[in-house]
Amino acid sequence: MPEQITLSTLEHDLVFFNKMYDAVRLVDPVRKKVLEYRTNTISETEEVCYDYWKSGEICNNCISVRAHHENKSFMKLEQKPDKIMLVTALPIGTDEGSITLELLKNVTDSMMIGQGNYNEGQMMRHVVHDLNNMVIMDHLTSVHNRRFVDERLPVDIVKATLTYYPLSVIFIDVDDLKTINDTYGHDMGDFALKQAANAMKACTRADMDWVARYGGDEFVVCLNGISEDEALNTVERIRKSIASVEIPIENECVRITASLGIQSMSKTPLTAEKMIQMADEKMYKEKRAGKKAREQ
Repeated sequence: MPEQITLSTLEHDLVFFNKMYDAVRLVDPVRKKVLEYRTNTISETEEVCYDYWKSGEICNNCISVRAHHENKSFMKLEQKPDKIMLVTALPIGTDEGSITLELLKNVTDSMMIGQGNYNEGQMMRHVVHDLNNMVIMDHLTSVHNRRFVDERLPVDIVKATLTYYPLSVIFIDVDDLKTINDTYGHDMGDFALKQAANAMKACTRADMDWVARYGGDEFVVCLNGISEDEALNTVERIRKSIASVEIPIENECVRITASLGIQSMSKTPLTAEKMIQMADEKMYKEKRAGKKAREQ
């Protein structure tokens, strides 16, 4: 494993890096802040890192978070309104933990795929969008995937903590999916998962919340700025929405249900792992209670 880059080794190279790249910056990938570096000292600026892309929102496929978590370098293509940029993210070791060095290079005119007229970069923009989505989207259900949960939930928790806004996480398990697969086939099981995911998305705010497939028949819903009382209403809407899904099989329609557990955070911060664990435990408690009620 290569030796980790540290601030002391970085200091002499920043000027050189600026000669090779269009932009060089240090960022705190979790707090989403651009950092200032002077004489081996780091201080936080008021600049938000994703403002560089003029999108007004956090990047879904954030390789700086990935570099921070996995302690290795990542690259991706990103777009500004008039440019395609190649972004390289490298983890940097500090006394306080890891930050990320971002190296950005304009490749609008130098990186092309296939054939066509690239004068306006439109085709390349579609490629960038599709490639980035492939990394953080679940191909079956068209919601986010487990990687997105691991990278985005900590960021939303930090944002909620700094702004004193509440945040709620719902852990959802589609009931008896194995029975559907074994009885009617995996195509029907896949259909049930797709419809359940659509039902969840229909009950959330597209500009504030997100839905992700955590694995198998499990999903995570993150509600930003929503307290537990408000989130309980969303839980019931999701429950009813999933229960209304019909799976057409021959001459009958099979309905599905789901078990849900909710964990909210307001005054006391919780880690992403803890929030998911607590919501998961509450979901299983509900699932066991439902199974016991059906058996009686």
